[in-house]
Parts: sequence; structure tokens; C-alpha cells
Amino acid sequence: MTDTIAAVLLGILEGLTEFLPVSSTGHLILATELLGFDQSDWEVFNIAIQPAAILAIVVLYWRTFWDVAKGLFGLEKGALNFVRNLLVAFFPAVILGLAFGDVIETMLGNAVLVCWTLIFGGVAILAVERWANPPAEGPGVAGVPLRTAILIGLVQCLAMIPGVSRSGATILGAMAFGVDRKTAAEFSFFLAVPTLSGATVYQLAKQGANLTPHDFTLIGIGSAVGFVVALVVVKLFVTVITRVGFAPFAWYRIVIGAAGLVWLGLR
Repeated sequence: MTDTIAAVLLGILEGLTEFLPVSSTGHLILATELLGFDQSDWEVFNIAIQPAAILAIVVLYWRTFWDVAKGLFGLEKGALNFVRNLLVAFFPAVILGLAFGDVIETMLGNAVLVCWTLIFGGVAILAVERWANPPAEGPGVAGVPLRTAILIGLVQCLAMIPGVSRSGATILGAMAFGVDRKTAAEFSFFLAVPTLSGATVYQLAKQGANLTPHDFTLIGIGSAVGFVVALVVVKLFVTVITRVGFAPFAWYRIVIGAAGLVWLGLR
């Protein structure tokens, strides 16, 4: 398989899984193993294509971002609370990422760990679906209490373990703290903008000098494909979770994790 085809396939996988509670990083790690590639050769690629998914959120929710930007100039309470909530939820990941960056990078090459966290994460989703009782409607991201926003940010840090799922941790965490499904999903989408942007900038600053023109070409291809796929997936995801919940994603995680363990054991 050529590098170009691999970049397209990984871009599709990124777009499909970034905002679903199934762990995009975990899927990219397992896919890289399945394709027979060296994890270290594709580690930066897997992180660098994430901004494409971020761009999909900006495009789909451009009116929200525009309204917030206008509101900030007028010092409107809703806009200020929106930004405040995202910032306080973002900072825990910054602190832990800087403190334990080397440990996190080591875990990124552990496919067995990914499989186990996929399984445990699936069980956790089923537990939250069973016992959490979020309201049917909520006040939106700006209306989330400050304390809850901080707690969501702390839960997001669990996603530094590959296979946990950033979106899954933040959405299910928010629901467990009493946030309605739609607001929880949108909080996770918007929180991805600073979180994934920061992770990408950090990795490129560390290893960007080692990238070749071929590497940047592959990143461009993967990003373009991921952007288009994410546009479709995000709109469908909100519809699915409001109608049937998260259980299908939980069982999917369990099946994929178990299958991955069997496959890795038989290699």
C-alpha cells in the first residue's frame, strides 16, 4: 500500500471517529498497526490531521462562533460565559500535557492499551447511559455552570490515555454532571477547537523540523479527507444521540477492543 492511499484511509478514519465517543487516536493507532506501519513514522501525521476536524466544527457552527465574537466586543454575558467555560475546561489538559508529555507519547505506541481502554470505555458509557439522568433540554454551552465546566475539563484529561476518547469523556462526563445531551455534545465539539489545536501546535513545534515535503503532502491529503468526512459525521452524530443515545457506540467499542486483543494476540 502506498503512503498516499494510507493517508487517505487514515484521513477517513480521523473524520469518522474524532467527534464520536470511540477514540480517534485509538483507531488511528490500531489502523497503523493493521497496515503494518511503524507507529513512530505516523505519530505526527495522526496528530497533525486533527485540525481538519476542527475546521469542520468551525464551518458547521460558524454562526455560533460569529455571535460569540460579536458578543465579546459588546461584553455580553452569554459570550463571556461561553469563552470562560471553554477556557477553564481547556487548561487542565494543558497543564497535564506539559507535565506528562513524554509519558503520553510512550502510551501512543501501545496498541494493547488502546484495546483495553476501548473495552473499559464502552462499559463506562453503558453505565452512564443507565444511571445518569440529564435533562431533556439545557441552557447551551454559555449556560453551563463554572464548576461543571471545570469538572468537564478534568474529565477530558482522561483522554490523554489512548483509546479513552476525548469526545466520549467530555460528553459522558458532562451528562453525568447534569448537562443535557445536545449541550454536552456541543460543549465537546467547541472544546475540541483549543484542545486539538494546542496538541497539534505542540507536536509540530517539537518535531516539525524533522518533517519532509513528502510528510507535509501526506498531512495535507489526510487533512482534506478528514475535513469532508467530519462535516457529515458531526451532523449525523447529534441526530443519533438525541434519538437513540450512546449505547451503540459503547457496544462498538467493546467489540472492536476485544477483536483487537484477539488479533494482536494471534499475530
